[in-house]
Parts: sequence; structure tokens; C-alpha cells
Amino acid sequence: MALTEEQEIKVPGLLSRFVRLQSGVKAHYSTSGEAGPAVVLLHGGIPGSSGSAGFRYMAPFLGAHGFRVYCPDFPGFGLTEDPGRFYAYGQGGQVDFLQDFVNAVALDTFCLGGNSMGCQTSVNYVVAHPERVERFAVIAGMIGDLVTRDEMRAVDNRAKQGPLPGSGGTYDGSETMMRAMIESMVVDRSGVTDELVSMRTAAANRNRDYYDLNMGRVLRPTDPNELIRLTTKGRLDKATIPGIAMFGDKDVLYAVEAAHLQENALPNVQFFYPENTGHQGQTDRPELHHQVFLEFFRDGKVSWETAQAAGISTRRPPNPDLVGIPTDAPFTS
Repeated sequence: MALTEEQEIKVPGLLSRFVRLQSGVKAHYSTSGEAGPAVVLLHGGIPGSSGSAGFRYMAPFLGAHGFRVYCPDFPGFGLTEDPGRFYAYGQGGQVDFLQDFVNAVALDTFCLGGNSMGCQTSVNYVVAHPERVERFAVIAGMIGDLVTRDEMRAVDNRAKQGPLPGSGGTYDGSETMMRAMIESMVVDRSGVTDELVSMRTAAANRNRDYYDLNMGRVLRPTDPNELIRLTTKGRLDKATIPGIAMFGDKDVLYAVEAAHLQENALPNVQFFYPENTGHQGQTDRPELHHQVFLEFFRDGKVSWETAQAAGISTRRPPNPDLVGIPTDAPFTS
């Protein structure tokens, strides 16, 4: 891999594109695949994140298997330009950006996936625009106020650790700290290349003012009117849109017990707990996540073999609408 003139990693099968939104914002996105059903993948929220950084493995894979894949850079990330800070009001702004983006690229309905912050935005979008989402698949993130960040933190029984590198506004703009941040998110560090570190450092430093302004609002929205709009209580838990969630057993931000709270609150969503997987599962164990997303988006179900490899939850019976269950399959209820 090598950086392009736009300071993006050059990935075979992944193209860099821009589109002007109705707001006037110049949105950047990475795309793969020329035909087939549409998939939109949403990146996470640590400094330097972008569509290509988060989904440089999965997007070309899905593009090569019959999908049209779109990975937008949210304002404050990657190469998207929002100088007027049109969308800089937290989670609500991200939902509105995504709606304007899918309208601009003419997507009527689509499958939706996201990691970390992209998980949060995915579920917010599902409850805001359920008519647009065919299926959703999320990786290691929040599900709104149905289970809160504080509730998830409270069940973390691991030994108390110091703050993660770059957390709490401590990112210093260096490639050294950027590498430390990325490596803290994954178990397999072989994918943390010099090119990835350089791309993410350049993006983080380019967007630092916007990021510092907006991310506090994303992490902890306080505006009462926005909170009414964003609430997932009585909405996400009752939604019938097919959905799955993957949560790595080595996640550094939340213990698996926190994901169990989410599973308890989402009776219609099938959970998976892949082993030896960190917070960014799609780059930590790409082949596994590729297969899960491919089968779910293509077939509407994850095969039993893949579900077993992905650590299908044994905390309740598997959902037969979301998983292909053989008649003799054992499970723990």
C-alpha cells in the first residue's frame, strides 16, 4: 500500500470519490463495486478515522462479491469538507449528514453497517429513517440510550486501566501516538502499517479543530431536543428491521458484559462474540467479519458454520430468522 496525492491509502478495488451535498458540504467517500445492492459502511470516531481507514478490507471484498459499497467520511474526519460546520452538532448532525449523503448518491434503500461511532450512527439512523434500511450489522458500539454509556462502564469488571492513548483530548498530533491509538483497538497489529499511521495522522491533524468542537457532543449529547430525537428506547428494541451485532471478546473500550446488556435489550437482534477480537473487528479479523457481513447482507441469514466461527451468542436461543440453524444444532438457552 502507498498513499495517494489525497493522502489516502491506495487499496486495490477501492476508489476515492467526492459528492456535493444539498447543504453545500463536499463529502468524500470510498467506494467499491459497480453493480448490485447498496451497502453503506460507517467508520469509528477516534482521531484520524475515515471510510477507507475503517473499511479498507471489507469494502473491496463486498464490492467483489456483488455489492455497491459506500464508505463516507463524516465531517471532522477523512477528506470531507464542512467549513461552515453545518453538521457540527453531535449525533444529530451525523444522522443528517448520512441522510444527505445517501440522497446525493441516489440510494433509495440499502444495507447499513458501522463500527464504534459508526455503530451508534447506524442505530440512530435506523430509528430515524427505518424505511431506508434493509438490514443492519454493527460492530462494537453504543445503541443510544437503550443501554447508556455509564451502564456499560459500570459492568466492566476488568482491572482498572489507565486512559487509552489519545483519549480524553490527549492526542498530540504525532505518528507515535496515532500508532498507539490504533494498536490499542486491535489484537492483531500486523495491519497497523506505516502508511495507515501516516494517513490517519494527516487526517487527524487536518480535522483537529472540527473534531475537538464536535466529538464531545457526539459522545455525550446534552441538548434536550436532540435527545428526544435520538432516543432509542421503545424504538430500536421494537424495530423489525433485521439486525446483527458483533462484539469482540478483547474489546478495550467495553467488557463483553456490557454487550450482554445490549443483547438483553435487543430481543430482535442476533449477537455474536468473536474470540481474540478487539474493538475494530473488521480490521482485526477481517476474513471472519467479511463472511458474516456477506452472508447476512446477501442472504438475510448467517450460515450455521459461519455463526459458530463468529461466536454466536449462547445466552439465548439463536434467531432462526437471522441464522441458518440445522435441526440438530445444540445451543444453550
